[in-house]
Amino acid sequence: MTTTSDLGVVTTKVPARLDRLPWSRFHWRIVIGLGTVWILDGLEVTIVGAVAARMTEPGSGINLTSADIGTAAAIYVAGACVGALLFGRLTDRYGRKKLFMLTLGIYILATVATAFAHDAWFLYLARFVTGMGIGGEYAAINSAIDELIPARNRGQTDLAINGSYWIGAALGSLVAVLLLNENLLSADLGWRLAFGLGGLLGLGVMLVRRHVPESPRWLFIHGKEAEAERIVDRIEAEVRRETQRELPEPGEAVTVRQRDVIPFREIAGVAVRRYPRRAVLGLALFVGQAFLYNAIVFDLGTLLNGFFDIGSGSVPYFLALFAIANFLGPLLLGRLFDTVGRKPMIAGTYFGSAVVAAVLAVLLVNGSLTAWGFFLLVSLTFFVASAGASSAYLTVSEVFPMETRALSISLFFAIGTAVGGITGPLLFGHLIHSGDADLVAIGFLVGAAAMALGGLAEVFFGVRAEQQSLENIARPLTAEEADAAWRDEPAPQDARDRSRPERDRRAADEREQRIADRTARRRERERTGARRYRPGTGSGSRMYSPGMAGTAGTASRTSAMAEQRLDDEVEQITQALQESGATSRDQLEHAVSGRSWGPGRFRRALRESEREARIKGVGKSSYAPADGRGRSGSGPDDPHDQQ
Repeated sequence: MTTTSDLGVVTTKVPARLDRLPWSRFHWRIVIGLGTVWILDGLEVTIVGAVAARMTEPGSGINLTSADIGTAAAIYVAGACVGALLFGRLTDRYGRKKLFMLTLGIYILATVATAFAHDAWFLYLARFVTGMGIGGEYAAINSAIDELIPARNRGQTDLAINGSYWIGAALGSLVAVLLLNENLLSADLGWRLAFGLGGLLGLGVMLVRRHVPESPRWLFIHGKEAEAERIVDRIEAEVRRETQRELPEPGEAVTVRQRDVIPFREIAGVAVRRYPRRAVLGLALFVGQAFLYNAIVFDLGTLLNGFFDIGSGSVPYFLALFAIANFLGPLLLGRLFDTVGRKPMIAGTYFGSAVVAAVLAVLLVNGSLTAWGFFLLVSLTFFVASAGASSAYLTVSEVFPMETRALSISLFFAIGTAVGGITGPLLFGHLIHSGDADLVAIGFLVGAAAMALGGLAEVFFGVRAEQQSLENIARPLTAEEADAAWRDEPAPQDARDRSRPERDRRAADEREQRIADRTARRRERERTGARRYRPGTGSGSRMYSPGMAGTAGTASRTSAMAEQRLDDEVEQITQALQESGATSRDQLEHAVSGRSWGPGRFRRALRESEREARIKGVGKSSYAPADGRGRSGSGPDDPHDQQ
């Protein structure tokens, strides 16, 4: 590979140190400082839709037609696509913090400028620049969040943050009712205050965001490892003070060849050659959710008014309820993406929303839907689809190397929005204008098909990224091992393995044998149990998720790291019981800091320890070492010993 501005080779545990942190006030600052931009976006889009009609009325202070409003909306989307591509590249080159401060500043200035619009051309310009700021935020924020949140919490947190868009949408719907009340505000003032409110909230977010650090992962790759270490040191010190406990030992180190600048042609070329199926996956997920959302959300008020006689004054209340359903989807289902897994949940949410949308279409053709029946089915569709749509951002952020993370998010967002976000509203707009419920039903079926294609892409090309370090899901392009493999050179790890003492090599061999035996037992259970129907490529399949190290019959690097962590956790449980004797489940979990392992991890390790007869149950919720150091009265006939 071509190198530009090489700085040297560095080995660091920064990623492992960040991933092992328990949830703390620091992580809440990340959520508030970075995640609230989606609330602003939801507020912005919803308020604009709500006040658009007022801006076309006489006395509004601006001379616009309904066609001008539609043009302004299209220009806003175009600005978001341009901003995502431009600022996504800059985010990967100049850092997460510089860009998420810059893009928020652009958003604030542009949305406040919109409040002073006096003609169509000024409105178009202000909306385009506002869209650029929001599009840039998508790239900078998602990459920063995923690099700062621990691996075990990343899925749930990312989905909840992306879903918070709908909090803004609900607030926007309700605020619009007040802003459009001419008994409170004049016709030429209410809509201007709507844009000013977005700028004011953005300023508050910027004040919080000042305290969010640069991504240590970005820093050490770009030759600033000392600064990365200082930031992680401060975070760890804060977490220790808050929890009053020592942190567990971090996992493996990563070795990278630092680069100050990585040429775009190298990033694009290597990414396309190494991850073509992940590219198809990202495109399918983004196009599916963009089509369904932009097609129905932009036209939901028109559907309620034109087909179910809901008055325009009541539409904002329906939109607020619809927004709440959309937020609850990622909030309530998000944890399952970290426990059940990415592939089953992403495929399930895409397929589930497609099924409900298809049922809605059939009932619409039959004419058997009331206004509330239609609204409830639409809300259920998007309760499920919202979690899937949020996972599109999560997927693209996780499955590409760190050097391309922001660019990947921006690229797929731009393409998905351009393809699905434009064709969806155009198609639905014409179908609704026809006044024919049968044609509208066809539109819902097309939306269902788009989501189903996204689900199929996840089944065949998805990556089981739950609770995995980002560096294990997709090795950085600058990783020394990746460079060595690219040149067919022996990786440095091989040399280290040859130089290890004999005792260490024996311990490593024993560990590998335990993992191999454990994996064989699990495969046997999966061949005969219900888990053989789990979506996605299994151990016996010859079709591997893209980017997995090795070939058919060889475990991927991601799977190997997961097995090593499970082995470590089983060893910790076994050792803790050998030291303490019979112990309750809660005490054992506290002794090994099981809560910090991640959702469901302690339960899984405990179950695996019993299966391997390393420990045994001695009561309803107590455990003891398998060698008999339990409480008196337990013996080999204990029912917990029967496996």
